[in-house]
Amino acid sequence: MSAPIALLSVYDKTNLIEFATKLHDAGVRLLGSGGTASKIRAAGIAIEDVSDITKAPEMLGGRVKTLHPAVHGGILARNIPADEADLAAHSIHPISIVVCNLYPFSSTIAKPGCTLAEAVEEIDIGGVTLLRAAAKNHSRVAVLSDPLDYDEFIAAWLAGKGDVGEALRNKLALKAFEMTACYDAAISGYFREQYASAELSPEKLAGPVQRMALRYGANPHQKPAQAFVEHGALPFKVLSGSPGYINLLDALNSYALVSELQEALDLPAAASFKHVSPAGAAVGLPLEGTDKQVYGVDDLKEPLTPLAAAYARARGADRMSSFGDFIALSAPCDLATARIISREVSDGLIAPGFSSEALEVLKKKKGGKYCVLEMDPKYLPGKVETRQVYGVSMQQNRNDAKISALLFENVVTQNKNLPKEALTDLIVATLALKYTQSNSVAYALNGSIIGLGAGQQSRIHCTRLAGAKADNWWLRHHPRVLSLPFKAGVKRAEKANAIDLFVSGEELEGGEKEQWEFMFETVPAPLTTEEKREWAGRLSGVACSSDAFFPFPDNVHRARKSGVTYLAAPGGSVMDAECIKAADEHQMVFAHTSLRLFHH
Repeated sequence: MSAPIALLSVYDKTNLIEFATKLHDAGVRLLGSGGTASKIRAAGIAIEDVSDITKAPEMLGGRVKTLHPAVHGGILARNIPADEADLAAHSIHPISIVVCNLYPFSSTIAKPGCTLAEAVEEIDIGGVTLLRAAAKNHSRVAVLSDPLDYDEFIAAWLAGKGDVGEALRNKLALKAFEMTACYDAAISGYFREQYASAELSPEKLAGPVQRMALRYGANPHQKPAQAFVEHGALPFKVLSGSPGYINLLDALNSYALVSELQEALDLPAAASFKHVSPAGAAVGLPLEGTDKQVYGVDDLKEPLTPLAAAYARARGADRMSSFGDFIALSAPCDLATARIISREVSDGLIAPGFSSEALEVLKKKKGGKYCVLEMDPKYLPGKVETRQVYGVSMQQNRNDAKISALLFENVVTQNKNLPKEALTDLIVATLALKYTQSNSVAYALNGSIIGLGAGQQSRIHCTRLAGAKADNWWLRHHPRVLSLPFKAGVKRAEKANAIDLFVSGEELEGGEKEQWEFMFETVPAPLTTEEKREWAGRLSGVACSSDAFFPFPDNVHRARKSGVTYLAAPGGSVMDAECIKAADEHQMVFAHTSLRLFHH
């Protein structure tokens, strides 16, 4: 029986001589390429050159060494009669061990001033081919891609008298496949930057834009940062400004929300996002009278289009949280919508298109630095999504659950009257939750979110937070709020802050109180507890949805205080019966959805 053959071709020669010595002493015939063979031979260890079996010299400055049937036939041959006959016919010996690691591509491109030519020369061809061939045939061949595995391999080889066992071969094959995958990812990432990055001039851009460099990640010290796709083109174009990492998180999440809202309700939709949760979301139902004043568009010269009404509602639901928002529109931005956006403090906008007049208005915002992204309306994300946390990758199917009226058919309360308008509000609230950091609860009315409690560990705190925001939203409709005597020249954001302090009843002192009072011609008297109670009693017909079940009936009771008539939440709590009982106590309509919508 002929001696087993090991092929060695390594860039990283750590512990190479010690390993080659042990292989040789164990009766393994050694083959080596180029510098690997030279180093082993110089140490006094017998080794043959690859060219001895290929009968072909290395060529092209070392670019071609091991790419030959005598090598790969020996690696890929299986222990079956047909393969053994082929080897015999061509005088090829089977190779049992492949020891290989790769040119240092990643460390080369990390060097300052690395040229394209230098990077190209560090792309390993023969090494990757050896690793993949050996790993493919790991039922017979052992492949070592990491010097750290040499000692374990030798110990297993000696203990098994030349058979390291299936488990070790499997482990080593997986490691080799992971090495080649990382290597290829580094190479494609480099060439994506060289040939498909948004920063490149048209002459250098080789095809669709697949990558965009970002100023930094979530924080200024998190550099470098980028956004990229591995297939096709980035689904958005930058028409103005420069998006940041958090901008894109908001833009892509918010666009997903508004596109689903339009699909579900056949109405244009808008969302106002901050820190990866909606501050507001709405569909384009008409705005009339008092609502126009509450939402700050009563003085708009252009007629309110449905899309403009949707954004006015989304922005105006919680003006404090929407300050500095990222906006998403489900339909091409028109002039009326652009006019509203132009006078708000906002970081950017994503939409599937823009009228020329709207784009002209938006490009003037923030001295031309306002971020305007045009989304490809035909884009569909892949079914599987992956994220990494603390070095660990997690993968799941994308949350592609459809939210429609069918979701709310299981009404579990005595009152089962669920009108079309309430269904619209439940769809708006539930879809908003799908893109809100959990735990979350949303209140909606007239096709708009009016209160959203996001990211709370306790369900009741979500319900209270959302309810408090809904209460403030409703108090902004109070006649005394609508007639607050602001001085001329007070800015929109200052008015929003002043109104928020007024309706919340925040107790002010010192300079803060003076600053607040200075904004008015005459300082308004606070709203009394009785005024607030009487006004709150006028609010009804509100829809409330929860991203998971209500664990206790306190959520139901709290929701009712903010005018909630319609509830939706998954069932499954041991307290379901008590929650239903509480809803019946208030003559509420409660639908069990059977769909949890956690979002993280």
